[in-house]
Amino acid sequence: MPEQNVLEKYAELALVKGVNIQKNQALMINASIEGAEFVRIVVRKAYELGAKDVQVNWEDDELTLLKYKNAPEEVLQNVPEWRVKLYNWIAEEKGAVLSIRGTNPDLLGEIDPSRVAMASKAAGEAMKKFRQYTMNDRITWSIVAIPKGDWAQKIFPGQTEEEAVANLWEAIFKIVRVDQDNPIEAWNKHNAKLEKARGILNEKRYKKLVFTAPGTDLEIELPEGHVWKGGSAISEDGTEFNPNIPTEEVFTMPHKYGVNGTVSSTKPLNYGGSLIDNFSLTFKDGKVVDFKAEQGEKVLEHLLNTDEGSRRLGEVALVPHESPVSQSGLIFYNTLFDENASCHIALGKAYPTNIEGGSDMNEDQLDKHGVNDSLSHVDFMIGSEKINIQGIKQDGTKEQVFKDGTWAIEV
Repeated sequence: MPEQNVLEKYAELALVKGVNIQKNQALMINASIEGAEFVRIVVRKAYELGAKDVQVNWEDDELTLLKYKNAPEEVLQNVPEWRVKLYNWIAEEKGAVLSIRGTNPDLLGEIDPSRVAMASKAAGEAMKKFRQYTMNDRITWSIVAIPKGDWAQKIFPGQTEEEAVANLWEAIFKIVRVDQDNPIEAWNKHNAKLEKARGILNEKRYKKLVFTAPGTDLEIELPEGHVWKGGSAISEDGTEFNPNIPTEEVFTMPHKYGVNGTVSSTKPLNYGGSLIDNFSLTFKDGKVVDFKAEQGEKVLEHLLNTDEGSRRLGEVALVPHESPVSQSGLIFYNTLFDENASCHIALGKAYPTNIEGGSDMNEDQLDKHGVNDSLSHVDFMIGSEKINIQGIKQDGTKEQVFKDGTWAIEV
């Protein structure tokens, strides 16, 4: 394990800039069992910061794998009512939710994709109410990562588990700025930089974005009243928090019927414990009409067939190639990191906060504004040093937004 003082700084970052725990607030932590030592530090610090109650939900990859191998389908298709009530309770209590993840990207690679798909769909249906709280920023929530042996060795092949885990800790600390003297202040500056970028894009009011790169020629229409977000968010009660640590993106929503062309992935996608790699999607009027993948094509097919909305886009995000994640030169096989290394888009549900007044709209109103709805929300990476993006303004004029993987406009 890293030195105690560094772990303390990381725990403080997760609690102060991540969920921004408040005095007398409840906190629920979802954590990999391998991270028990770090989680104990987080729990102690949470109480020191004034949390009134901290609940920990432990997760174990080996137990998850055993369930997918052995449980009957009716079990995979059912989420226990007590689990749904637990999540809804923490949301209704205005508690904070912190996920501390470290998972094997190949965990379910040998499992029948249909079994993974039915479990994912069941979870999406069961957690719909809770997801409304998180996707509308009604509560504070955040995701951070910790190393796990098999994940670390996937990133650093040829190394012993001990070496790989040590190197992954080092990479994470650098990317999330914990290696700096004052990570909290570093994140204040970083959030301010992302706030400036999203402010400039909100002033631009682009009608469309056109992405071009090897294997990609994609036009994305942006709905009227779209809002760019990025960095920190503000909860319903006015608390500032960072949903993702790390985060390097500014993002908004595509119009659900306004996506046309073909896009190719630039990094592997870890979806539900299985990898999808070297894949492409073709869109017509917002819907995926064709797809292919060198690895995980059946997994991709099941994802696209989750529901009608899973074949449409819910997010488009811009990340410059010089982001710390990208400059690490590593492929993490983990969306939390890889999406912050490159521009990306997401299949499935859009964040209602990405359109003016969206948090107060019902489903019919959101649909009329071109906001996609789905049980899924899956980001995948399309950016690299070769991507170029043009912004189409309301009057039809064009402006270079990205050139060769980085900003072409001043942000």
